[in-house]
Amino acid sequence: MSKKDKTKDTLEAQVEAPQEAVVQEEDVRTEEEKLQEELQKEKDKFLRLFAEFENYKKRTTRERIELFKTAGEDVMKSLLPILDDFERALNHIEDDKEAEDLRKGVLLIYQKLLTSLEQKGLSHIEVKQGDVFNADNHEAITQIAAPTDDLKGKIIDVIEKGYALGDKVIRFPKVVIGQ
Repeated sequence: MSKKDKTKDTLEAQVEAPQEAVVQEEDVRTEEEKLQEELQKEKDKFLRLFAEFENYKKRTTRERIELFKTAGEDVMKSLLPILDDFERALNHIEDDKEAEDLRKGVLLIYQKLLTSLEQKGLSHIEVKQGDVFNADNHEAITQIAAPTDDLKGKIIDVIEKGYALGDKVIRFPKVVIGQ
């Protein structure tokens, strides 16, 4: 091989080298871009998973708090008829003047029971004659002719008291409304 041929080969190699370097550089860039995209996808996936887990923790905490608030709901519901019986007994005993000591004893027991239940979150729903009837807050037992025009669509009588446990109504007040 002559010196001229060697120089020619060297020149050709030098011309090809930058082209290969450009190709290799483009390959490196596309590889880097692919890795950046994968990294971004993984970050996004991680953030979504983290957010989902945080929502799960908040939801379970809310559910647990709600469960503690209304854990005694079944017990409270089963004691409401007993409260009603005490109230009926007290109303009946008030008419009998000879049973004053009996009335005091029954009243004392009723107040103790009511106080204990109120400490556990039970509250009475106030409804009185003349209030406007609301189907969301009252349970209508029957409708009767209103004694006066101003009582139409309003509560005439309260048959059974309503109770709430915390913010949740466990028994709606049963009422008679005027037509």
